[in-house]
Amino acid sequence: GLSQYSSDPRTEWDLSAYSTRDQVLEAVRNLRYKGGNTFTGLALTHVLEQNLKPDAGARLEAEKLVILLTDGKSQDDANVAAQTLKNLGIEIFAIGVKNADEAELKQVASEPLELTVYNVLDFPLLSSLVGRLTQVLCTRIKEKSNKENSGSTVKDIPVNAGPQLSPTDLKISAVTSKSMHLTWSPPLRPPKKYRIVYYPSKGGIPKEVVLDGAVTSLRLSNLTSHTEYLVSVFPIYDTVVGDGLRGVTSTLPLSSPRSLRVSELSHNSIRLSWKAAQGATQYLVLCSAAPDGAED
Repeated sequence: GLSQYSSDPRTEWDLSAYSTRDQVLEAVRNLRYKGGNTFTGLALTHVLEQNLKPDAGARLEAEKLVILLTDGKSQDDANVAAQTLKNLGIEIFAIGVKNADEAELKQVASEPLELTVYNVLDFPLLSSLVGRLTQVLCTRIKEKSNKENSGSTVKDIPVNAGPQLSPTDLKISAVTSKSMHLTWSPPLRPPKKYRIVYYPSKGGIPKEVVLDGAVTSLRLSNLTSHTEYLVSVFPIYDTVVGDGLRGVTSTLPLSSPRSLRVSELSHNSIRLSWKAAQGATQYLVLCSAAPDGAED
C-alpha cells in the first residue's frame, strides 16, 4: 500500500489493491509526485487510521511495516503518532532525502536505528539503498514471525475501534469571522488525550491542538474570515488512536460599516458618519474629487 502526504494525506492504493508484482510496479511508474508541506505526524495517523485496517487489506496475522520517505523536517509533531504505531507492534523505517532532519528520523524510527534509519543526499541515490533495505525488511519479518510462532505476544491493531474508543456528535457553534466553538461527546472509554487538527479546505496549512482526555470542548481562534475549515478530533490512547470525528464549517465574512452619511459641509470640509462594523479596530477613509469636479 502507498500514501502520499503534504498537508492532506492521500491514499494512492490500499494493501488489497494489487495481487501481483507487475501490477505494483506499474502503479509506481504511474505515480505522480504530490509535493507540498511536510506534516509527517498527520501522515502517520492517516496510515494507522486508513491504511492498516482490515477493510484496506491489512491481515491481522501479518507483520506490519511502515516505510517513511521524507525530504524535510516535519511541520507537526511526528513523535506522538510514531510512538502510537510502535506501541502497536508496527515497525517504522525512516528514509531521509536532501533536507530531512536526521534527529527526527531517529526519533520516529524503530530500534535498532542502525537497521531502520537511512539518509541520502538526493532522490537518484535512493537506488543504492534498495538491495540492503530489501534484505533488512525480509529479515525483520522472519525474525518477528519466528518470535510470534514461539509464543511471544505481538500487539495487533484493533479490527474496529468502535464507539468504545471513538467520540461522537461533533457540534460547531458560535461561529464568527475569526473563531468557532467545538464540542463533542466522549467515547465510552475516556482517552488519554485528544488531538484536534484544523485547516482551510482549499489547501491551507494544518494546525493542531492537543487536549487532556477529560476535555470535550475547544474554541478555535485567529481563523481566517470567510473561509471553509475542515476539523478533525482524534482520541489518543496509550496503544491506539480511535476513529476520528470530522466536521466542516465556514467562518463568517468580515462585517462592513453601514449607513454612510454626509453632514456639516463647508468650502473645505465635510463630516462623515456611519454605523460601526463589528470587530473593526480601525477604519481607512479614502476621498478624491469626482472626475468632473473642481480643481480643488
